[in-house]
Amino acid sequence: MNGCDYVQVNYGGFIPISTVDWPGRAVCTLFLRGCPVRCDYCHNVHLQNGKDYRPLDWVFEQIQSSRIAVSAVVFSGGEPTQQGEALCELARRSKKEGFLVGLHTNGVFPAAIQKLLDERLVDHLALDIKAKWNRYDNLLRERFSASVKETLNICRNAYLRGELPEFQVVVTLFRGYEDEVKYISRDTEGLEFVLQQGVFGMVPPLSSDELKAIADCLFRPVIIRTREDGEFQYEGTRIGRASGERQG
Repeated sequence: MNGCDYVQVNYGGFIPISTVDWPGRAVCTLFLRGCPVRCDYCHNVHLQNGKDYRPLDWVFEQIQSSRIAVSAVVFSGGEPTQQGEALCELARRSKKEGFLVGLHTNGVFPAAIQKLLDERLVDHLALDIKAKWNRYDNLLRERFSASVKETLNICRNAYLRGELPEFQVVVTLFRGYEDEVKYISRDTEGLEFVLQQGVFGMVPPLSSDELKAIADCLFRPVIIRTREDGEFQYEGTRIGRASGERQG
């Protein structure tokens, strides 16, 4: 009998077809419930807590049901790596079925991510870095910065060794915190870098043009995501870098 036959998944929901969770691919997206990080701006705040345990076989059947329409599955949340055992088994089964596997993570469980990468179970990983390191623990009200740094190093090394085909660092940026981007950019040089428009409460979100101006100060190509304009590659216009030149 498979040791995972009795694994239960704290289930958060399922989208059979998505074109936004892994840009350029049609994927299904599985949300796993539970997250130790309490971001006030989280767009899935209802998944931070609560219980909805389902058998792992039942959850995997949801993924299989999308096989005819999609090429990949993305695990999101909540924080999917909080359920490390269930996540690994779902990723194993997905790979055996021919799915590519994507993962959205805040990086606070580096051991779970290391296990996934050791088994070559992830094809695309998006790591959410929330602030510069000296503000991280105060912002999240927990000591998470060391774990996220460890995850960044694990993923960077796997990417450079060719064991992680696609790796993005994602920064969700809110007005008033523009200066933090340069510090995060410095520590993630050479990696694909995403500036994502943050939307929270009554604070006016940064526009595409404002995010372009921030990117110009980084001297590197970035991906910009906004509600108005979707996702696009931005190479920058600052003097000292030729048009279209990729640095890092």
